[in-house]
Amino acid sequence: MLSGAFSTLGRYWKPLIGMALTLFGAAALVMIAALVAAGAAVASRWDELTSSSPGSPDASELVPLGIAFGVLMLVGMIVYLLASAVVQAAVPVVLQEAVLGRPVRFGEVWKRAWARVWSILGTVFLTGLIMFVPMALVLAAFAGLMIYAVSLGDEDGVVPLMVIGSLGALLIAPVAMWLYVRFSLAPTVVVFENQRPVAALRRSARLVRGSWWRVFGVVLLAFGLASVIGYMIQMPFQMAGMLPGVFDTSDVDADPTGGELIALFGGLILLSFISQMIAQLFTAIFPPLMVGLLYVDLRMRTENLGPVLAEAAAATLPEQYGPPPPSHV
Repeated sequence: MLSGAFSTLGRYWKPLIGMALTLFGAAALVMIAALVAAGAAVASRWDELTSSSPGSPDASELVPLGIAFGVLMLVGMIVYLLASAVVQAAVPVVLQEAVLGRPVRFGEVWKRAWARVWSILGTVFLTGLIMFVPMALVLAAFAGLMIYAVSLGDEDGVVPLMVIGSLGALLIAPVAMWLYVRFSLAPTVVVFENQRPVAALRRSARLVRGSWWRVFGVVLLAFGLASVIGYMIQMPFQMAGMLPGVFDTSDVDADPTGGELIALFGGLILLSFISQMIAQLFTAIFPPLMVGLLYVDLRMRTENLGPVLAEAAAATLPEQYGPPPPSHV
């Protein structure tokens, strides 16, 4: 399966990398534009706002700065989530054609991925909500006990409650992991079978049933390998930023202004941004690719998907293959 993921990435790198580069590049441009707009909104008073000298502005005058960068963070989060959702939908689209040995064009990938992006977002949101519920219950119970102990003036009972809360968190973490693995195939199901979020979660749970440990191992391998390779991609850029003479602080005054600090560290920030962008291209593609291959493998093992794939491969036009007939479920 690992070999299949790398071979698919090598053969279909143009639509995969092209889609990720386009989306994350567009997200980066939106972030840069938002950053420039936020900076322009406070540029005239930047030195005054960041000055520590007597007579510096009070907290009320920092409100525009907080609003500007708060809006920036919100815009960045929305744009990044949307780009990630489209990439997560594009990978199964490419994989659909890869398992049949058929080429696929960028425009077709974009069209089919965008058609499923809102269902992908809904699936990811529901999965996160399901995982968050048990953790929220434990945190709420822990907070309630802490407030009750403090209200009674029982300071000696706070430490045991903290220990109990930590143990509860450790017990809930495996439950959250079990739920995540159980629903990990849902985004792939959304694209392969044109399912809605709730139906995709149910379908993923049925496919994972009886193979939880195998799915857990493959998912862990996919994300672990993607993280290691992503870090290896970033290392040369980080080392380049640490080379002597790349960023010289001798020209900076003892009390530098905000503009001097930005100019000083702008190159380092740019190197870090480029490295993260390149690493993101791999970490955003490889795990969904591995999970998609795992989905196909599970259906081959349990639902006799081979004849369906053979029939789809023989077809002239690309066709999506959905769930098996009721007799195979």
